[in-house]
Amino acid sequence: MPDRFKFKQVSFENFAFLGCTYAIIMIGFGLLFLLLELKGMTIIIDSTIVQYKSWNERLGTSLYLSAITLFSVGYGDVVPVGLGRLLVMVEALLGYTIPAAFVVRSFIEYEPRSRK
Repeated sequence: MPDRFKFKQVSFENFAFLGCTYAIIMIGFGLLFLLLELKGMTIIIDSTIVQYKSWNERLGTSLYLSAITLFSVGYGDVVPVGLGRLLVMVEALLGYTIPAAFVVRSFIEYEPRSRK
């Protein structure tokens, strides 16, 4: 293990930052899916629901699609279509790059060391 990593520890602040980042992205994309659905665009096809009954149900489905996309590759019960596919690809890319950014922020020091 390199010397520069010996005394590094993952702090609670870093985990809180990671959790808040995931929550903001998940809620943001979920609301974006919901907004586009409410505007009349078909973004989501939910195989478990034939017709949406309420606004709360649409919100739940939008947040579910966002969470499943951000944290994994999806289950297939809620499928994006049209513009939703592009949005899901962007969200999945963010979901895969955030852990790498977390590792960089936690362990790598950006200050150059002067060695004499």
